Amino acid sequence: MVKLGINEKSLPAAMSWFDKLNFAKNQGFSFVEMSIDETDARIARLSWNKEQRFSLVKDIYQSGVSIDTMMLSALRRFPLGSENKAIYDQSFDMCQKAIILAKDLGIRNIQIAGYDEYYGSKTPLTHENFIENLQRVVNFAAEHQVMISIETMDDCFINSIAKIKNVKKSIVSPWLQAYPDLGNISAWPDNQPIEDLTQGLDSIIAIHVKDVLSVTEQTSGKFKDVPFGEGDVNFLGLFKALKRVGYQGTFTIEMWSENDIDADRKVIFAHDFIIDLLTQAGLLVEM
Repeated sequence: MVKLGINEKSLPAAMSWFDKLNFAKNQGFSFVEMSIDETDARIARLSWNKEQRFSLVKDIYQSGVSIDTMMLSALRRFPLGSENKAIYDQSFDMCQKAIILAKDLGIRNIQIAGYDEYYGSKTPLTHENFIENLQRVVNFAAEHQVMISIETMDDCFINSIAKIKNVKKSIVSPWLQAYPDLGNISAWPDNQPIEDLTQGLDSIIAIHVKDVLSVTEQTSGKFKDVPFGEGDVNFLGLFKALKRVGYQGTFTIEMWSENDIDADRKVIFAHDFIIDLLTQAGLLVEM
């Protein structure tokens, strides 16, 4: 039995949290993934007071839909590997606040993007800073019993589960695991997605589901806003591989439709598209 969730940035932005959770429930999702992205408005959630946190906890209990995971994509703006000491420290502070927020809201897993640097240049120092800062984050997360998971990215720094396992050789902790994105691991020509998933199974605690256009010699690929079924990801094959090796974690549909006038229609289509493929692969979905 596996659980299927939806990321917050798929859901109509105008909805309140209570409405988002109920919409997700009505469409057959088991949970919602919170987004702490690069915008000031969402970063401000890290400083919510007790009343704001408790208000969302009440929405969770009243709707019956949990927020199981958090995407801390704000770290693209404040990268863990930054050579700028102020940003380096700010990124750690942001992670500390995210861990406490997750603990207060009952979120079990914080997904960190596998970037040492996003907008700036990558250097040996940004690589080492990333490992060093991530170690501090994992230590703090372990104190508070919150999982940190690295996502495979649209970037060569960490674009496979194998590369996450290499990071785990430097940071040895049960509180650091992998959150692969099926689109991202499928997009890179040097990757073997089925091999990556099967050999990395012992590190996988959650999986992002999105479609992409692959990287080729002629193009740099497309990693966002590719409608399901119009990209290059062989979902059925990947789901069958996960069924074969006994994967029991969660799947989270990832889209960026929150500001689209037909966001609700896109969410419904994505749910039905993925449920059909999971069913064909023999993976039973919690309803």
